[in-house]
Amino acid sequence: MVGGNWTRVTEFILVSFSSLPTELQLLLFLTFLIIYLVTLMGNSLIILVTLADPMLHSPMYFFLRNLSFLEIGFNLVIVPKMLGTLLAQNTTISFPGCAIQMYFFFFFGVAECFLLAIMAYDRYVAICNPLLYPVIMNQRTRAKLAVASWFPGFPVATVQTTWLFSFPLCGTNKVNHFFCDSPPVLRLVCADTARFEVYAIVGTILIIMIPCLLVLCSYSRIAAAIFKIPSAKGKHKAFSTCSSHLLVVSLFYVSLSLTYFRPKSNNSPESKKLLSLFYTVVTPMLNPIIYSLRNNEVKNALSRTLSQKILE
Repeated sequence: MVGGNWTRVTEFILVSFSSLPTELQLLLFLTFLIIYLVTLMGNSLIILVTLADPMLHSPMYFFLRNLSFLEIGFNLVIVPKMLGTLLAQNTTISFPGCAIQMYFFFFFGVAECFLLAIMAYDRYVAICNPLLYPVIMNQRTRAKLAVASWFPGFPVATVQTTWLFSFPLCGTNKVNHFFCDSPPVLRLVCADTARFEVYAIVGTILIIMIPCLLVLCSYSRIAAAIFKIPSAKGKHKAFSTCSSHLLVVSLFYVSLSLTYFRPKSNNSPESKKLLSLFYTVVTPMLNPIIYSLRNNEVKNALSRTLSQKILE
């Protein structure tokens, strides 16, 4: 349908990795399929084990379950469509489908930013106020903190997606990405987007930097508390309780910052796709692996759970 000088788009074409040879696309499909299955199984296993084992009913594992839910949702939004573009060359996505994908991408991404900050606060309370930890992080408080981490995703996703898809689109309907992210869709708009771009930049900075600063603040206090512990064994034990989370945080925020805060001159569509792959596909797979390999409680709980299932 044509209105004025613009075309009402009914579907988009995801360019994805179509410029690569077919053989390489097939290899990518197999690689991403394995990563996808490992991500779903790993995060599902974390959820099941932390629910089933009474030893893992502490606040830290409550927040870890929330993180695994987010990672599963993040993957379900992005990866199945990407796999379709690689295997079946099904690169089209409907206008509502693109909007829905973008909405949930923002929702899960924002929620994860804030949840990682809350998990850092949980580690701060556990290490700096160990005697008051059960009182401060009681069941009601941790439920409120979980809601507080999930809630910001709703207004951010609603405003940004609704505003962007209200613009007229003209020319090509090709989105040069493997999913409907805001910058490549914005390039299709034939209207003045200055206000939206300012909003998007400021919003991105706040959404990434505020949780990041909260994480840095929590870990600076944790580091100060650890240095005051007299024994090397005590220091190692205190650090080991937060090392997994610190590694996950570093992977997530570094890849996210490199994707959205790089200068435009160094931010080609192809390089952005590679960076986006890291925080949308690779990091969700690594999180359960990191928590499983670096956490003796999780490893022991996995062993107990598997042993019980075998005996049954």
